[in-house]
Amino acid sequence: MTERKPITEVAGIVEAPVTAVFDDLADALLPGGRRTGRFTVEDFPGHISTVEVVGHTISFQGGWWYRGEWSVEPHPRGALLVHRVFNVARWMRWGVPLANRFFIGFASRTRQGFAESLVQTGQRLGCSTHLA
Repeated sequence: MTERKPITEVAGIVEAPVTAVFDDLADALLPGGRRTGRFTVEDFPGHISTVEVVGHTISFQGGWWYRGEWSVEPHPRGALLVHRVFNVARWMRWGVPLANRFFIGFASRTRQGFAESLVQTGQRLGCSTHLA
């Protein structure tokens, strides 16, 4: 794999067992049902991403720069859900923010989207959630 440069990271606590949180995450991210290995998906019309599922981590890599990773780790209150976005461009790494004007506010939009999905996870699992 190419060098990864982190762009943003967000985390939250889900007061449920790691396995239940991972299963819920997989249902949300991988509606086709496949839960192991490396494969490709059409995540929106005309865009293909490579998906890797290893342990309790799901990664999507697509386009020339994007890699998003979601991992579920044990936490004293249940599970820690972490989402990281990396710049994995092999060339013109410096050009990623310039080419993607949406980077202005990207971290805050990522946090907001993560917070909303964390609440939805808690609702589906019937448990409390908290931003970490």
